Formats: sequence, structure tokens, C-alpha cells
Amino acid sequence: MKGKLYGVSIGPGDPGMITRRAWELLQSGARWTYPVKSEKSDSFVLDIVRRSELPLPENRTALVFPMTQDKEKLARYWLRAAEAVIEIAQSGEDVLFLVEGDASTYSTFGHLARSVNSLDSEIEIVTVAGVSSFNLAAADLKMPLAETDDTLAILPAIYGVAMIDRLLTEFDTLVLLKVNPLLDQLLDLLEDRDLLAESAFIERAGTPEERIVHDLTQLRGEKVNYLSLMIVRNHHRVRGPKVRGCKKKRSETA
Repeated sequence: MKGKLYGVSIGPGDPGMITRRAWELLQSGARWTYPVKSEKSDSFVLDIVRRSELPLPENRTALVFPMTQDKEKLARYWLRAAEAVIEIAQSGEDVLFLVEGDASTYSTFGHLARSVNSLDSEIEIVTVAGVSSFNLAAADLKMPLAETDDTLAILPAIYGVAMIDRLLTEFDTLVLLKVNPLLDQLLDLLEDRDLLAESAFIERAGTPEERIVHDLTQLRGEKVNYLSLMIVRNHHRVRGPKVRGCKKKRSETA
């Protein structure tokens, strides 16, 4: 029997956000694997588990996923990672791939799962849901992501200021992930739209180094952490008419 591949969501940084299902799997005896940027770099997700005081198994395996936009280079590393997982699974062991945040949201697990499936479709793949960074951020910032019939968009800030400007017209709330490359441009946009007071910033959510900033003008010119996000509530958005279903009039009988 071949082992299964589990994408185990560990949460954004607070060990208390590890779900009961993930906790059970971490202690199941399955082989741990986890992503690193390079062979010499530390693992952020492994540090979350370490702070939970759960013992780390000696036979854990790091899988390299470099920070690059080179698709050919990435494909080679995905292939190597998939081959390492398949070797373990074909020996009969279950494999856990530990993921920061939620495994279904902007996660390397999707790439790994597709690569494994393309090489060996008999290996069962299971995704274990978890807490995403923006869910924890909204709670810590005391800002609702969406209320009643609000609309919500979630995207990496790297999509650019023009795209974000357009989405501000279409959505009540924007969650902007990894805002570090465009921070000053975003601040200019929010100032022009009079939305600075409706926005908040958080970096390294759930970790001991978590930082919250409500006065975004303090961030100008600052180099912030890669693990940073911004929540923007657009109170100026003009909504169109709502489409409501028609209720059929009940027929009267004699």
C-alpha cells in the first residue's frame, strides 16, 4: 500500500492556531516534509511547530522551493520535491507537507500536489484546512473582513497599483498580501482615495514579532517584512442596485 500525501495547514504563526486535525497528524508517525527557500535557509513553518513544544522528528525532510519567477527553474525544483515525496509514499509511509497559513491559499502545496499526481496518480492527496494569515490579521486588527452583503477581494500587492485602484471601486474590502515591494505607492493611492483611516497594516501575524500599525503614515519609506499585509475597508464605494429574486404570488383557491 502506498502512503498518502497530506497538505497540513499549520496556520500563520501562532502555534495556538494549529487545528486539532493537524495536531493529530503531526503526532501520527507520518514523515514530515516542509518548504525552505534554499538548502541553508531556516523553515518558517517548522519554527511554528517548534514553538508549539511538539518534538521535531529527526527524519524530517526539507524540500527546496526557491524564491524566483523563473518558471523553468521552479519546475525543476517542484519535480525534485515530488520525486522525494513519491519515494517516501511508495515505501508505504504517509507524508505530511507542512504549510504556513492555509494549504489552499497561495501555497506551494498546490504545485507539489500537481507534480506528485502527474508522476504517480495512485498516491492519494489530502488537504487539511487551516487558518490563513488574513483571518488571524483581521481578528488581531479588530477589523471585519466582510459584513452582511459586503464584497471581498484577496490578492498579492504585486499585481500593481492600477489593479488595486480598480478593485477599490468594485469591492468593499481588499486584503493586500506581501505589500513590501509597493508600500509607498499603496500609501499614496490610499491617501488620494481618503482611505488611510479605513486601513491597517500587520506583519508577521501570530508570531512573537507581530507588529500592528493603524496610522499608516508611519510606514512611509520603511522596508517592512515580506510576511506583511494590509486590510483596506472602502467606505466610499458606490454600490449598484441589488438583484433580488421575484416571489411568486400564491394562487387563491375557492
